[in-house]
Amino acid sequence: MTSPRTGAISISSSQPDNAPVQDIVDESRRLVEVSSKKGVVVRLLGGAAVYLQSPPDGPLFPRPINDIDLVTKRGARTAVTAVLVAAGYAPDEMFNALHGSRRLLFYDDANGRKLDVFVGEFAMCHQVPIADRLDREPLTVPLAELLLTKLQIVELTQRDQRDIYNILFHHEVTASGGDAIEADYVGELCARDWGLWRTVRSTIERCKADVAGYGLEPPTARLIVERLDLLWTRIEAAPKTAKWRLRGRVGDRLRWYDEPEENAQSK
Repeated sequence: MTSPRTGAISISSSQPDNAPVQDIVDESRRLVEVSSKKGVVVRLLGGAAVYLQSPPDGPLFPRPINDIDLVTKRGARTAVTAVLVAAGYAPDEMFNALHGSRRLLFYDDANGRKLDVFVGEFAMCHQVPIADRLDREPLTVPLAELLLTKLQIVELTQRDQRDIYNILFHHEVTASGGDAIEADYVGELCARDWGLWRTVRSTIERCKADVAGYGLEPPTARLIVERLDLLWTRIEAAPKTAKWRLRGRVGDRLRWYDEPEENAQSK
């Protein structure tokens, strides 16, 4: 399978824009390509992005991918809707009318799949400015943002944990730059938002505690824990804002996260 970093898409040039393909990974690539051709920037997140950021032989923990998740820049609602309709998707008119400034839903009726588009930011348990650096990868959001979409989940599922382990096993954690998880960027975002910091802390602690139950070889489990520790060290080292410190005084006495509009954490 083609490496995601090449941006090459294994779809025949004769494939029409308005025909979704059955293989969900190929279809995910196709959507990035047809959007790019129309001058619309979209990138993948969710299960397809985790898969595409894994080696050619697949991730550490393979899992079914049921839906496609995209992110686009703020203000691109009309353009991305036109692209996706031309690509064979039916919009959820009611949902898009109510929430379209931040999120859009579409359906691939032929393959029974849903397509979710986040506009400008990723908003589930927390708001993450996921559209700020879309030019850094050809197919997916950057690794730091991809990992953070999983770390920000309050009610973590096994599928979410497996995705976190996949990303951390296959990619180094560095301060910044390079083909790695940019821990300083994750730390910068957490330093602005105490609630996000609080959830990320809990998720990292849980992932460290649970890794022994996933049947991994000891060196693999140790590597994941070491990278979780390194990530948390960089998060803690990031200078916290005045807003963060003020919210931190309240602590857990007030809920620090949002309830997702729908159960989208398991994508």
